[in-house]
Amino acid sequence: MHLVSPAASVFLSVFMLILSTVEALKVIGGNVTVVQGGTAIFPCHLIDAPEVLNQISWQRKTRQKPQNNNFYTILKTGPKFVNGNDGRFKFIGDFDANNGTLQLSGVTLVEEGNYTCIFTLFPSGIHKTEIPLNVLVPPTTILKDDHPILGNKEVSLVTCTAAGSKPPAEIRWQTGDLTGKVRETINSTLNDNGTTTTISSLLGVPTKELNRQLVKCVVTSAAMMIEETLSFTIQVYFSPMEVTILETSEGSFKCETEANPSAKFNWSRIGLQLPQSAVSEGAVLRFKEITSDLNGLYQCEASNQHGNKHQKLQIYVVSGNCTVCWVLFSLLIILIVSAVAAVYLYTSGRFPRRVEREMVPTNEIGGAT
Repeated sequence: MHLVSPAASVFLSVFMLILSTVEALKVIGGNVTVVQGGTAIFPCHLIDAPEVLNQISWQRKTRQKPQNNNFYTILKTGPKFVNGNDGRFKFIGDFDANNGTLQLSGVTLVEEGNYTCIFTLFPSGIHKTEIPLNVLVPPTTILKDDHPILGNKEVSLVTCTAAGSKPPAEIRWQTGDLTGKVRETINSTLNDNGTTTTISSLLGVPTKELNRQLVKCVVTSAAMMIEETLSFTIQVYFSPMEVTILETSEGSFKCETEANPSAKFNWSRIGLQLPQSAVSEGAVLRFKEITSDLNGLYQCEASNQHGNKHQKLQIYVVSGNCTVCWVLFSLLIILIVSAVAAVYLYTSGRFPRRVEREMVPTNEIGGAT
């Protein structure tokens, strides 16, 4: 029969008491998820701890600092930084209440990792919990016009990019009346910092039917509170089509065409400079005076960066006397009336001008003198 000494009995009793106390202790933490730029709260509570709390310590192992290291210590007298200050951290717990909760503002992706909250008690020693920090990164969205040129082969019309997202963003298109006439492609690239760039293009045959049609790129991500919709009007680019010249009023002509982007117009007279009485204002050519000096072949050229097209206009001003034909009648009164009328019209210059325009176009403008 073995007898236990009084000293051994006391030690055993103390050991069993400490063991039961340790088994009852709990350090409560949790997982933390925050959007980059936001504020993270690291909850840390020690419960069922009748022992004396000596200090609370914090360690971290992050993307930026892959080696686990101490960075913050909280004593009864207050908190202090270890290995350099970072004013974004703030102790928001209560030492006396065994609350070691920590706050980090302005969170960045490189701070993602594991944070460890450690309570040091007497006599049981260290008790801790690990708190993972997950950082979400909203994407940077870009909508790019792929400048499709009018043609009959399928090309990319517009590209929507959701760059640098964590987790990966999703992209979908709203095409309205173009459903079945366009299709979408999508691909993703994992970046070195753990974010993902997702790119989706809308493909179709660049016809005039697609030009100026509205489509929408819709981007969703767990890092975004609401989905983002980017509207885009498809632009199919082409050089000037057939050019026409219209006479808007006497002595004023306008050049018209269809082009994307809009055409610029230039009026010229072939072989000669524009006459002084001619005013060229964009698509409009206007003559301030109608004289034979205007005679000649004019050209309107429409152009943009994709090409040019032109049309010609022949101007011919007719000038001369109108011959009054005398007809002998038996009645003298008719002869007198006819003579007076002819003289009056001749001296007053009220013979009507004759304007003829032929789109060679050829314009013939006549005037009495």
